[in-house]
Amino acid sequence: MCRQVFGFRLAMIAVAAPAALLGAGPGLGVRLVGAAVVVTFMGSYVLFRDWERFGPLLLRHPGLLAADTLFGALLLISAGPDTTLAYVSVCTPLLAGIVYGWRGAACFASLQGLILLLVHATLGPGEDLAESLLLPGLCVVTGAVGSTLRNLLLRFGEATEALSAVRSRLAVSEAVNLERAALARDLHDSVAKTLHGVALAAEALAHSAAGPCPDPAALRARADLIARSARRAASESRELLSDLRRASGQESAAEVDLDAELAARVAHFAPGPRPRTTYETRTDAGSPPPKLPRVQARHLLAIVGEALDNADRHAEATRIRVRLTVDDGLLTLTVNDDGVGLPPGTTLENLRHSGHFGLLGMTERADFLGAHVHIGPGEADQGTEVRLRMPLPTGKEPG
Repeated sequence: MCRQVFGFRLAMIAVAAPAALLGAGPGLGVRLVGAAVVVTFMGSYVLFRDWERFGPLLLRHPGLLAADTLFGALLLISAGPDTTLAYVSVCTPLLAGIVYGWRGAACFASLQGLILLLVHATLGPGEDLAESLLLPGLCVVTGAVGSTLRNLLLRFGEATEALSAVRSRLAVSEAVNLERAALARDLHDSVAKTLHGVALAAEALAHSAAGPCPDPAALRARADLIARSARRAASESRELLSDLRRASGQESAAEVDLDAELAARVAHFAPGPRPRTTYETRTDAGSPPPKLPRVQARHLLAIVGEALDNADRHAEATRIRVRLTVDDGLLTLTVNDDGVGLPPGTTLENLRHSGHFGLLGMTERADFLGAHVHIGPGEADQGTEVRLRMPLPTGKEPG
């Protein structure tokens, strides 16, 4: 705002400078008025062009504005109060109010008003009193306006600072909530499931050992299963801690062969009494699917792992098919099973309230990836299908 006022003063001085020079007396008078024109014009130009640099100097030294006022008075005497220099005089209390507050406004309004009265008394003694008091009165008004604007700007600045602080706190809170949700998903998809398996195996071991004729081989097998599951839980915990402590940017820099990881995940899942599980890939160019950043691959693998576990534990499926396709820069992951399907009326909100967080975590991971996930009936309305579609990052198309 001060810059705009100085821009206005600059224009008014430029318009009135010829009149001031013509009205000056020859010799010393012309030189004094010329010097006043240069000082006032250059001062306004410098503050208009680089207020951020020179404004604080004016704020610390009110005498600079007072000197400018005296040079302006010299121009006003030379050109007369009927020129545009009168508007320059009115701007001075406005600037003082904005920069120095009501005390500065009162001081400079009084000084400028006194100068205007002296000029009117000297150059126009026959003028009407009301006309002579018009400009000094305007100085008082503009000084009050400048002081009011200063208070409004300060309050606006305080409100903006408070709003920025609130936004910062909200951003921190949102980041904490997102990190908590991510940690909950990782715990659910890794350690929690493994520990649940350990608990089931331990219950089976206790039941077998309490029987009338316990089989030592079966007991050893169940104990070995518990030991392997416990080691797996410890490994998953270490991996989770490593992810939490990994420096920012390290995870996104590494790339993972998603095709190989999915094939290994399905192969590890298939042995034993689990449903028959197959894995297939298809790309539009016939080349292997592209590698993905570690963070994206980790979320995709977690979604597939959750879908496989759900099909095995809840769907009573006998066959599961996992398929990865890449077509025209779009990656599609599909997990189909021939199980009983989702219960009627299943919603994410119901699952959240009932403590089933698997499907909820899948949708949150898809949202994080900017992907679309569909969970519903499978082919011919049989079983369940989890289908995720995600645009590939630029430059990741196969071929």
